Amino acid sequence: MIETKLTRRGLLPMLAALPTLLVPVGASAALPKIVVSKDPHCGCCAGWADHLRAAGFPVEVIETADLAPLKARLGVPHALMACHTAEIGDYVVEGHVPAAAIQRLLAEKPQAKGLAVPGMPVGSPGMEGSPPEEYTVFLFGSFGQRPYARFKEVRELPI
Repeated sequence: MIETKLTRRGLLPMLAALPTLLVPVGASAALPKIVVSKDPHCGCCAGWADHLRAAGFPVEVIETADLAPLKARLGVPHALMACHTAEIGDYVVEGHVPAAAIQRLLAEKPQAKGLAVPGMPVGSPGMEGSPPEEYTVFLFGSFGQRPYARFKEVRELPI
């Protein structure tokens, strides 16, 4: 039988490794930062940013009164425009897209410009209210646009 003695020097590397051992199985690495451009007077946009923070996204907010040039530069289709525009990695997120749809986008990495929820559906993140509406999250890009997910509040529904 070999005896080992635990010393302070031996304990330090084990303690340093502890945070990685405590990560739940299947948990992903840290989420990337999302940069949200919004009107400084829009409360629902701030609510959406809070929804993203609660889901674990680091959020940077840029306030600007004129979002049209940004939307044009990023290629957001007119029919999909909403009140705020965000950038995460190489993707654009337009409007009140739930964090779950953004996480799926980042996991699947489709060839697309991004996701959008046109308008301001009641019950979407940042637009909490009653009665909540069902709404569609669209994937858009050079192929046009197509439904990506459906939600009622933040609960995903079958397409």
